[in-house]
Amino acid sequence: MKFLKRKKSGYTIIETMIAVSLFIIIVMVGMGALLNANLLHKKSQNMRSIIDNLSFVLEDISRNLRTGYNYHCISPNSSDFSNLGAPRNGDPCGGIAFEYQNGNVGNLNDQWVYFISNNKSGGFGVFKSIDGGSNSVQLTPDEIDIDPVSFFSVFGAEADDGGQPRASVKLSGKIIYNNVETPFSLRTSVSQRALDLGI
Repeated sequence: MKFLKRKKSGYTIIETMIAVSLFIIIVMVGMGALLNANLLHKKSQNMRSIIDNLSFVLEDISRNLRTGYNYHCISPNSSDFSNLGAPRNGDPCGGIAFEYQNGNVGNLNDQWVYFISNNKSGGFGVFKSIDGGSNSVQLTPDEIDIDPVSFFSVFGAEADDGGQPRASVKLSGKIIYNNVETPFSLRTSVSQRALDLGI
């Protein structure tokens, strides 16, 4: 009878408390790992979005330079876009002005300009203008700080060069997200799609 009574008895309060405590600890560790994984996923998603934006900037510059003509090197640290008419070589350039594929050669107010400037809040950024530099739009987000040593280069643009006009773009700097700095360096070269026939 004693044996049967002992067999029918349940867990003691101490055994129940130990089991519940172990269960809570395991759940808390699992929840911590899950929350940490979710945080890392959000961070990597945001970083991917910033890097995609940077890739878009380079793609936009490359595509429009490829179909444009009359490349003009803007001197580094220059903010004067009033005399951008004649094609001009240069290395390095603080920016590049050119006639858009449907632009009018004689009209300087319709030139497209890409340039690096510290007009951005908190550092340097890449800017784009489609009206000869009168108005500009910041292309790079605030999380991207462009290094001032980034540059454009123009080769073969002047009439006596005898070569196909081409341009290079080098962007380097850092991505600042959640007080973490991630360096980057990108470079691309583009040649004018239309043959240089003196246009």
